[in-house]
Amino acid sequence: MEGSGEQPGPQPPQPGDHRIGDGDFVVLKREDVFKAVQVQRRKKVTFEKQWFYLDNVIGHSYGTTFEVTSGGSLQPTKKKEEPTSETKEAGTDNRNIVDDGKSQKLTQDDIKALKDKGIKGEEIVQQLIENSTTFRDKTEFAQDKYIKKKKKKYEAIITVVKPTTRILSIMYYAREPGKINHMRYDTLAQMLTLGNIRAGNKMIVMETCAGLVLGAMMERMGGFGSIIQLYPGGGPVRAATTCFGFPKSFLSGLYEFPLNKVDSLLKGTFSAEMLSSELKDSASVEENNGTPEEKRTPEQENEDSVAEAPESTHPKEQETMEIVSQDPEYKDPKERGSKKDYIQEKQRRQEEQRRRQLEAAALLSERNADGLIVASRFHPTPLLLSLLDFVAPSRPFVVYCQYKEPLLECYTKLRERGGVINLRLSETWLRNYQVLPDRSHPKLLMSGGGGYLLSGFTVTMDNLKADPGLKSNSSTLELRKTEEPAAKKRKCPESDS
Repeated sequence: MEGSGEQPGPQPPQPGDHRIGDGDFVVLKREDVFKAVQVQRRKKVTFEKQWFYLDNVIGHSYGTTFEVTSGGSLQPTKKKEEPTSETKEAGTDNRNIVDDGKSQKLTQDDIKALKDKGIKGEEIVQQLIENSTTFRDKTEFAQDKYIKKKKKKYEAIITVVKPTTRILSIMYYAREPGKINHMRYDTLAQMLTLGNIRAGNKMIVMETCAGLVLGAMMERMGGFGSIIQLYPGGGPVRAATTCFGFPKSFLSGLYEFPLNKVDSLLKGTFSAEMLSSELKDSASVEENNGTPEEKRTPEQENEDSVAEAPESTHPKEQETMEIVSQDPEYKDPKERGSKKDYIQEKQRRQEEQRRRQLEAAALLSERNADGLIVASRFHPTPLLLSLLDFVAPSRPFVVYCQYKEPLLECYTKLRERGGVINLRLSETWLRNYQVLPDRSHPKLLMSGGGGYLLSGFTVTMDNLKADPGLKSNSSTLELRKTEEPAAKKRKCPESDS
């Protein structure tokens, strides 16, 4: 290994390379705060009350740490070797230290003057240490905590990382957990494991978590297999899915189907004319009320409002993603050209949407899906009972809900219906630990709950329907289990006598 302490210069990104390119989706990280953005030249980005441009990150590897310099420019930082042999001057305890606000000689005006001169945050932190009258009297642990606190305030250090399921789920759960139905990241990991999400599967997903569950499944499958997303309303919300930055090859196996057409598909009354009439109705409404881009579902508007909310409204909460246009081909009215071209483009999109929905209907009609994932704000019982008919036998299903009462009702309905085994209602418990020398302990603040999961496997019910004798045998076994053992009955008269 080479021991060079300098960061290599930026190199042009190549296909399959782990380097940042123009237009890529990245996640900015500072301490425990995350924000998902798209890399664009000369686009001002505001993060943790600081603004900068992402031009200089292009060509660098993911995981590179940058420092915000004057003018909003990002410069890669050099690796520093921490001194090990140097002994720090520290006190034995903090009992004589009084926090009266007079221990720091530098005033706010002095610190502001240092910033105006262009002095780096590292030098400002060093001057704060030198001008503190109580720093040397603090214990070594208190000194480390003081330095860490001042670095977080004055050093503008930002790390650019690649979007992953773990990072995006942590970001959403910390910033706006209501948008993902308060699904914690460990609960999402349990869903992927219990649902047996893997490459080559044919999965069905019904979620209202801003597309986070869908993106996690697409990342786990790696572009192999097919995913059929059932959506309520006018269209699916995939704000979080966009942040993953999947290539176009991943989208070829992604299908969508309206939830209100599931009953007709189960009854065998579904036809292509139903989709055509629905698209025509929606087109006529859009012509009267506005363009498709202007008319959006309330759920999509909520996503945009959350993502574009100013930082002043949530100063202590973590940043969330910057919203990206749901349609990559969207253009402003001035750039659309003639009205005829716009109408032709709209018709082409509607025809493409109709074709994809017909393909999704054909896949669902095969009724051989490899798994089912449900994570929505709606009651899970009617959803699960209708969607289980599309799943092949011996396949897993997972249902998420923020509360356990709807899942208990769903559990009871499944037991009455039959066709499922290994039903399990679970809740994961998560607690973070601080791991440091001589001071490892559980953190004081922890999550109160991350939701509940109902999981199980499907089995065929044809044998039970064909042979009524199996039902009688099973009922006889249940009666025998409920009866009191014969040995206890014989002991009762003996004890009375």
